[in-house]
Amino acid sequence: MQDQVISQSGKKSPWLMFALPSLLGVFLFMAPVSYQDSLTIPIAILAKSVQAVFGDMLPAIVTFVIALTAIASIITKLLKPKAILNSSFFSGLLNPSLPWFIVQQLGAIFVIMTYFGIGPEMIHHGDTGGLVLNDLLPVLFSVFLFAGLLLPLLLNFGLLEFVGALFTRVMRPLFNLPGRSAVNCIASWLGDGSVGVLMTSKQYESKIYTEREAAVIGTTFTAVSITFSLVVIAQVNLEHMFAPFYMTVCLAGLAAAVIVPRLPPLSWKKDRYIDGEPVKGDIEALPEGKTVVGFGLEQALEKASQVKSLRSMVVEGIKNAIDMIFGVLPVVMAIGTIALVIAENTPVFSLLGQPFIPFLELLRIPEAAAASETIVVGFADMFLPSILASGIESDLTRFVIAAMSVTQLIYMSEIGALLIGSKIPVKPWELFMIFILRTLVTLPVIAMMAHIFF
Repeated sequence: MQDQVISQSGKKSPWLMFALPSLLGVFLFMAPVSYQDSLTIPIAILAKSVQAVFGDMLPAIVTFVIALTAIASIITKLLKPKAILNSSFFSGLLNPSLPWFIVQQLGAIFVIMTYFGIGPEMIHHGDTGGLVLNDLLPVLFSVFLFAGLLLPLLLNFGLLEFVGALFTRVMRPLFNLPGRSAVNCIASWLGDGSVGVLMTSKQYESKIYTEREAAVIGTTFTAVSITFSLVVIAQVNLEHMFAPFYMTVCLAGLAAAVIVPRLPPLSWKKDRYIDGEPVKGDIEALPEGKTVVGFGLEQALEKASQVKSLRSMVVEGIKNAIDMIFGVLPVVMAIGTIALVIAENTPVFSLLGQPFIPFLELLRIPEAAAASETIVVGFADMFLPSILASGIESDLTRFVIAAMSVTQLIYMSEIGALLIGSKIPVKPWELFMIFILRTLVTLPVIAMMAHIFF
């Protein structure tokens, strides 16, 4: 009798280990919740609570974190302490390669100059370094804190295995991606693109995604949240058009997701894992004689049964948060500031937009010359095109620019810098190429929809 009870308990335990943490993870990362008259997810609400509690202290906290990381890296490079070098986690964080060490130090220099208002004004101005430090980094700090801590709920208890089996018949034919990538997309769409980058990076490091899959998901499915899309359309005074605007964004984004990964540089990425090991078949492929739901549950329960203790999950969550806060924030500060300095103080992005004038004229976009100046500047920051477009008279043109800025997806003041700072295998020049390709693919779709609505 006792053996029978133990047996029944043993069968029950994997179910609880799968169901309870996974449901909690789905609620925290993907459940749409109304908060302050907008749609968001619980993780974002937790992040906002940190911002509300600490308020004006967050820029100081972020400055301290970035400066501390830079100093610790210098000490590690000079003294080579064994305690750090023998730890793969701390070595990766504080003993980066020379290029990343330089970026890390630049981030520290920029954040100190910005916080104390010293040095060239172009660095610490409110539209450059000030924007990154005061508006962006406090949000990222808060998101990384909770998303990092709670990410194991999504990754380690079988949810991805279950979702992967259910969605593989959709994601594979359309995007040549595993079904589990649908989780990344939903979390970004309802919450924040930075959550999607964090999830993708961690799954790539864990050999769940290949080099190609991580690069495609990171540059294609870290979608802009519904909330931020509303902010963008409001900036161009077309809030009443939000429903057709967001439908346009979804259609254009779908076109880019299907086409761009099949073109270089994403098509050049290899189907191999982070350690160079090649893929050995599709782990989500449905075995003969099994149903989708049955196979998904089988995979999920097997994954859940591998969890040794909840303490190990807590430790992993803390490492995630530390890795993102100390590892990525300096990169975002450095690259985001440089991109915004170029955008605000040089004609580089305006000149790069000139070749798009004939393309815009072909698409019958009014005020094509003015619109061309907004196209490439979105690579620096997603909000800049909408700011520049606010002075354009044509509603149709402002609609096109707003939708384009959202579907371009990669901007160096946040998502681009996050991708570069993460383990996802993409280079800055590749991000620019992907940005241009997304622009070329989405603009015709957006223009077609705009001509229907106006």
